Amino acid sequence: MRSNDGIVLGIETSCDETAAACVARGRDMLSSVVSSQIEVHRKFGGVVPEIASRRHVEAIIPVIDQALAEAGVALTEVDAVAVTYGPGLVGALLVGLAAAKGLAFAAGIPLVCVNHIEGHIYANFLAHARLDPPVLCLTVSGGHTELVAMHGHGQYEVLGRTRDDAAGEAFDKVARVMGLPYPGGPALERLAQSGDPCAVVFPRAHVEGRPFDFSFSGLKTAVINYLHTSEQKGCRIDYPDVAAGFQRAVVDELALRIEPAVRATGIRRLAVSGGVAANGALRSAMDDLAAELGIELFYPPLSLCTDNAAMIASAGYYGLTAGRVSGLDANAVPGARLEDGQAEGYGSLP
Repeated sequence: MRSNDGIVLGIETSCDETAAACVARGRDMLSSVVSSQIEVHRKFGGVVPEIASRRHVEAIIPVIDQALAEAGVALTEVDAVAVTYGPGLVGALLVGLAAAKGLAFAAGIPLVCVNHIEGHIYANFLAHARLDPPVLCLTVSGGHTELVAMHGHGQYEVLGRTRDDAAGEAFDKVARVMGLPYPGGPALERLAQSGDPCAVVFPRAHVEGRPFDFSFSGLKTAVINYLHTSEQKGCRIDYPDVAAGFQRAVVDELALRIEPAVRATGIRRLAVSGGVAANGALRSAMDDLAAELGIELFYPPLSLCTDNAAMIASAGYYGLTAGRVSGLDANAVPGARLEDGQAEGYGSLP
């Protein structure tokens, strides 16, 4: 490294946020800049991949410049560039990768490709100085729902993942059917606050032979069918109750996997991350569960729950210190899995 500060410039463009951040020694966030596209995509009710890619192209350089300026760091003081290579939208990922590779080449510093889910895991390491592996990691977002045993930095055992829709995806789809504005997850949560979670009971899924896997597609379909059937029969629909019942079912699905995972792994720390980690009902349920099980529970602040580049820089630092760097031929992998390793072009420090 160039200095003892271990400064990593992180870049994140996996979906609809253009983000850059500077992090020192994997824990000290010097800057974090996020350019959101929510208003652009709101009129379409969801993210339009082509529009997202074009917006990234427009925003990427100004966002990187701002992140360096806010950190008070010159590119010559940066020790590595970390970038999300997947999973995500391929066009969006390529914008971030191109920028990261260009900067790494120009500055003569290593490129570290980071899995987006790994980034979410490291959001908690930015927020909690005392957090170290081993730790159970529940990552819940619009695109991903995974339960991972992190045995060490860069050492992951995927215990379970969704077999269909991600939890956040189910939130967004149900919210859209209910006529709620985009983004649907936060809108549905607000509606659920005035509802009775026991008034309308929706099913919970069990994946045969895969006790740690999740499934939210059936739950989503059950809510949609309930709404359509009620409309056809002319029945009054209490939307706050429907929202509260759906939210309770999602939270139960997530919480029910934790106790068996604690027993199976013996790990007594749980870190919850991802956009859905901002949900108040989920946090309340996890607080109660952690107290019942006598385990430590960690969340990132709300600003680090959604996509950001600080989490990518943090993960990148630990990858760098382990010698896990990528070549300049690294490519986007839109369907990347946490257990698959890094992008093509992966190598090691000389």
